[in-house]
Amino acid sequence: MIPAWLGLRTDWPWTSVAQLQERGILLVEDGNHGEYRPRPSEFAHDGTPFLRASDLSDGTVLFDSAGRINQDALRRIRKGIGKPGDILFSHKGTVGKLAVAPDNSPSYVCSPQTTFWRILDEAHLDRRFLYAFMRSPSFVRQWTARKGDTDMADYVSLTAQRTLLVPTPPLLSQRKIAAILSAYDDLIVNNLRRIKILVELVQRIYREWFVDFRYPGHEGPLVASELGPVPEGWRVRRLDEVADVVDCLHSKKPTVRSDGAGLLLHLANIGEAGILDLSEQFLISRADYDLWTTRIELREGDCVITNVGRVGAVGQIPPGVRAAPGRNMTGVRPRSIPRTYLLEYLLSDHMTREVQGKKDAGSIMDSLNVKGIVKLSVPVPNDSLAERFEVIARPVRRQIEVLVEVQRVLRSSRDLLLPRLISGEIDVENLDVVIPDAAA
Repeated sequence: MIPAWLGLRTDWPWTSVAQLQERGILLVEDGNHGEYRPRPSEFAHDGTPFLRASDLSDGTVLFDSAGRINQDALRRIRKGIGKPGDILFSHKGTVGKLAVAPDNSPSYVCSPQTTFWRILDEAHLDRRFLYAFMRSPSFVRQWTARKGDTDMADYVSLTAQRTLLVPTPPLLSQRKIAAILSAYDDLIVNNLRRIKILVELVQRIYREWFVDFRYPGHEGPLVASELGPVPEGWRVRRLDEVADVVDCLHSKKPTVRSDGAGLLLHLANIGEAGILDLSEQFLISRADYDLWTTRIELREGDCVITNVGRVGAVGQIPPGVRAAPGRNMTGVRPRSIPRTYLLEYLLSDHMTREVQGKKDAGSIMDSLNVKGIVKLSVPVPNDSLAERFEVIARPVRRQIEVLVEVQRVLRSSRDLLLPRLISGEIDVENLDVVIPDAAA
């Protein structure tokens, strides 16, 4: 008897992972523990990706930033050797992150934090359907009920994973559900590629002009500065000389309310590459919002810098958004430099070197507070060059902002649809759904 609280559709057959493995339909396996796991000395700059929970992000495997192990470690590995198409699930510490290894993925190995779920018989279980199910509340409820079974940090052991139930409706229904949700996933992936290209484009222009000094008309000599040689006529200024730098309020964190009147930014809202991620919005009461915007109400063009955790992560406020800076972040409002130049500076190697230098000097410890931020040295080109960069870079950044909002809407729509498909609230049996050739 299936417990009602799991929210599982009762007219579908449900099979445990262990039974699916016995029937040769599914293989679930985690990475090596104990003596077979890689040793610290066996991690290398080049080698085979060793995937941890932090390497799984929104359905994508972050191979480029993953740790890598050398051949000595690889030869000792006995299990958890991944393949293209595997669904990866983080089961220890940070539980529940999911990603799919693409068809062109390199060789990789799962860490003891991650498990691969591999379809062995697609005539009985569709891989894209399984991935959809693993994102559904029905699956999350199951592993959530098991993650506290030990005294350790959150952990869903391989033994516990094999007790989880998986639906096996008719294959055509599986493929219809997968096709509907994959349409959203494909759009999201394509938009991510476009965003990455646009981010690289504007950052390349910044590096070309303001780091390598190969800007239009770069004929003049270089002169010494505290940042090293810079073109003659450029200045080096403290950040607080070209922008308003405003610390967050150091008060008790306000209560989040579904009917709140104002947006409070959290560290989770600060994405990569200057992107503000509003997929999770933390709303607070009008009184709290008025309090938390006493020092600054963030508006279009303002930047926020994180002070702890991902120290120095940066996001910029897009058009139409006003927000209060949450705890452990600093607002930066451009005053005498263009807003896109400010953002790209904060994302550049200039900023990284400045922060690292101050860490090494001891003036910034495990956090980046406002006292350190105001002292950051900013290379300031002449006004005409800065404005020329703004004319080129701002439209690119605006495209990125638009695509980020499209992503938010697509994810929200997909995530509303997914549980209704899995629960049977939307029955696909009589729906005319185009199934891609690869899945047919």
